[in-house]
Amino acid sequence: MEQWLNVQTLIWLFPIVFVLHDLEEIIMVEKWMAKNSNVIYDKLPKKLADRVMKQFSMTTAQFAVAVVVIFLFVSSSTYLASQYVNEGPIGSIYFFTTMITVFFVHVFTHIGQSVLLRSLTPGVVTSVFIVLPYTLILYITLFEHRVITWNTIFISLPFIIFIIPVVLFAHWVGKKVV
Repeated sequence: MEQWLNVQTLIWLFPIVFVLHDLEEIIMVEKWMAKNSNVIYDKLPKKLADRVMKQFSMTTAQFAVAVVVIFLFVSSSTYLASQYVNEGPIGSIYFFTTMITVFFVHVFTHIGQSVLLRSLTPGVVTSVFIVLPYTLILYITLFEHRVITWNTIFISLPFIIFIIPVVLFAHWVGKKVV
């Protein structure tokens, strides 16, 4: 398997896996939100349900624009990581590690949403069958080739908080542009 899935290939698969996952969300989110708003209000406290509805009540086009904004971060982190593997600047691997860690954790938000709402939620299928296996293989390979260490993960963890404003900004742009 090493001949097909070397470190560079796995790193460059990140934007592709991201797009596959987000295509599922883009296709499903508008219709799912309209159909399941009552379930969201039944299962969540009103204030939280209001926030969820405000954040994710978007047209398909608006959500697609938000995904493009996030894709810019995904692809730039991928490029920097590919340069790091080729003796690039050390900071570049931390950005990538932050992004893939967010992507990995994002899997469990989808699973949690589906369990809580007792429904197939937008993104859960690709999360379980594509994103989770990909991120696990990526982490294992990055560790085996000493591209990252546990120290890299720990240093990257606090930067996850900076991704939240990026996602909120992306959703805001999506709603304003379309």
